[in-house]
Amino acid sequence: MLTSALVLGLLGSLHCLGMCGPIAFMLPLDHENVAKKTVQLSIYHAGRLLAYGIIGILFGFLGKGLSLFGMQQKLSIGIGVLMILLVLIPSKYLNGHKILTPIYSILGKVKSKLGGELKKKTPDAFLTIGFLNGFLPCGLVYMALLGAIALGGPLQGGLYMVLFGLGTVPLMSLVVYSKGMFSNSIKFKIQKLIPVFVVLIGILFIVRGLGLGIPYVSPKPMSTGSVTATIECHQP
Repeated sequence: MLTSALVLGLLGSLHCLGMCGPIAFMLPLDHENVAKKTVQLSIYHAGRLLAYGIIGILFGFLGKGLSLFGMQQKLSIGIGVLMILLVLIPSKYLNGHKILTPIYSILGKVKSKLGGELKKKTPDAFLTIGFLNGFLPCGLVYMALLGAIALGGPLQGGLYMVLFGLGTVPLMSLVVYSKGMFSNSIKFKIQKLIPVFVVLIGILFIVRGLGLGIPYVSPKPMSTGSVTATIECHQP
């Protein structure tokens, strides 16, 4: 399951370029010094991974809370179904709801703070830019968060999101060094693969929740009634 996070990040990198690419291009990097530029870019990515990890931990606690009520399998199936539905339902039906107004207000403040940090060149500025970048709205991040919830634990959720973030690093770094390296046709083909892979991840979560007895993929649920302990007391 953790591998799916890394692959989702890798395949979704082109989608990330559309959302976070402009920020990456605007980074106040030292283009004259390759070594310094690499360090600055690494700090930026570290900020993104830190944000993803924190978000993953928080949503992992949510998953853990649900699993404590014996809903681990149902949760996995529900997350899988939700992933598939979010791919199939047109985005126009999901946007513009009033319930999202407070979120948009917070995001406006994040973007304002991000704009100020982009004018600086200090190491902490690159970390802050990456950290704030991790909280910007992104459909692919939302999909990864569903996976973090389904794993049912804060550490697992945090690790899932960090692996997702690591998957986006190679391409996000490559475009900074080689602008315009991908043709529109290649981008379009990879973009078409993203929904397919999200559906496959959704199916994987559903299979996991069914408890089919497949090792590492769909293990059978543990039955508390099947474990008994016998204590024998011997009188001296």
